[in-house]
Amino acid sequence: MIQIIPSIAINEGKVIRLQQGDFSKEKVYDQSPIDLAKSFEDHGIEVVHLVDLDGARRGQPVNYHILEAISGYTGLKIDFTGGIHTDGDISKAYEYGASYITAASVAVTRKELFSSWIISYGREKITLGADAINGKIAFRGWQKSTDLNIIDHIEYFYSRGLKYVKITDISKDGTMEGPAFDLYQQVIERFPDICVLASGGVRSVDDIKRLNDMGVFAVIFGKAFYEGQIKLNELEEFLVKA
Repeated sequence: MIQIIPSIAINEGKVIRLQQGDFSKEKVYDQSPIDLAKSFEDHGIEVVHLVDLDGARRGQPVNYHILEAISGYTGLKIDFTGGIHTDGDISKAYEYGASYITAASVAVTRKELFSSWIISYGREKITLGADAINGKIAFRGWQKSTDLNIIDHIEYFYSRGLKYVKITDISKDGTMEGPAFDLYQQVIERFPDICVLASGGVRSVDDIKRLNDMGVFAVIFGKAFYEGQIKLNELEEFLVKA
C-alpha cells in the first residue's frame, strides 16, 4: 500500500505553498506547523515531509526549531529537507528529531559526498531529491537549472546503493493538474528495486489511487490538502494497519 506523506513547507516561520517553486506565487496558510502535524498524526498518518524553504535558499538548514517542536509534540517520523549540504547538517537534523533526510542540491554539486552518505548513514535514512523540469534536474530550491537528465542522475546513485528517490516534476508542483505519471512509470520500469516518492501535482484521492496501482512507494502532497481538495478522512483506506 502506498505511504501517505503530507508536506509542511516553512518560509519565515509560516506554513506556505509555492507554485512551481516560485516565491512570487507564495500562499501563506494560517495554521501552525505543530497543529498541522498533530492533526496529521490524529488521522493515522505516520510520516510528514518537512521542507525548510529558508534553508533551501540559504544553502543550510534554518528551521531546526520547527523540526524539534514537531518531533517533541508528536510521534511522527519526519523527513527533513532544505539546505542540507554537510555531515554537520545531517547530524543536527537527526539531533533535532528527523528520522530521515532528503537532499537534492548536494547530489548535483558534490556527488561523491552524497554517495558516501548512503553508506555512512544507511540507505534507509537518505533520500535523493530528484527535481526536474522538462526532464532536466534543477536544484538550490529549484532556482538553478542544469542539463542533467533525471534518469541519468538517478542511475548514478542507484548504482551506488540508493533505495529512496523523491521525484518532483517542477512544472506540476502546486498546480493541482495531476502528477507526472509517465515519469514515475519510466523510473519504476528502469529501476524496479527503487522506492519512488511521488511529489507534485496531486489533486485528488483518485490520483493517489492511480499512483498506488502503479507501484509508487509513497506520495507527498500539500496544496490539494491545504486547498480542501483532499480531506484526511478520505485517506483512511491507505492508512489501515496491516
